[in-house]
Amino acid sequence: MDIIQLLTHGAEAFIGVFNAGGKTFVGFVTGILPTLIVLLTAVYTLIGLIGEQRVHKLAQAAARNAFTRYTVLPFLAMFFLTNPMAYTFGMFVEERHKPAFYDSAVSLCHPITGLFPHANPGELFVWLGVGTAITKLVEEGHSPFSLAKLAIFYLIVGMFINLLKGIVTERITVMLAKREGVKL
Repeated sequence: MDIIQLLTHGAEAFIGVFNAGGKTFVGFVTGILPTLIVLLTAVYTLIGLIGEQRVHKLAQAAARNAFTRYTVLPFLAMFFLTNPMAYTFGMFVEERHKPAFYDSAVSLCHPITGLFPHANPGELFVWLGVGTAITKLVEEGHSPFSLAKLAIFYLIVGMFINLLKGIVTERITVMLAKREGVKL
């Protein structure tokens, strides 16, 4: 192979990467992006109808005990505010609970995406990869799970893990604060 052929092949491979990226982008523009825009519009409309103050009161109520603080509150935060604004719901928890709330909220980023892709579009690419594989297995008759069923189970397991992580992180925070002489 001479130098001209080598350069030509290299240039074609280089531009091929961008052509493939362009095709993927067009697929997103005609596929998932309109869905995300409509979901975000619906959520903001829901907040407008419910009222921001009512959403805040619901968040304050969810922050009162460990069970709802590490399950319901992160869910509400991710659903209504999406990632990364969801972490601002930490303002509703006491200072000593903030590390555990953050741990729970950040851990919910992926499990919520299967049912509510607007919550964390950055994780959507991972979910779509899993979804493609599951859909193919279902079509071939190798999987008893539908994609929706998987998304529901994934969210339920994610919420349970968040509860456990929240409680453990809360205890670790108290232990470290005592060791370091920090008053919580």
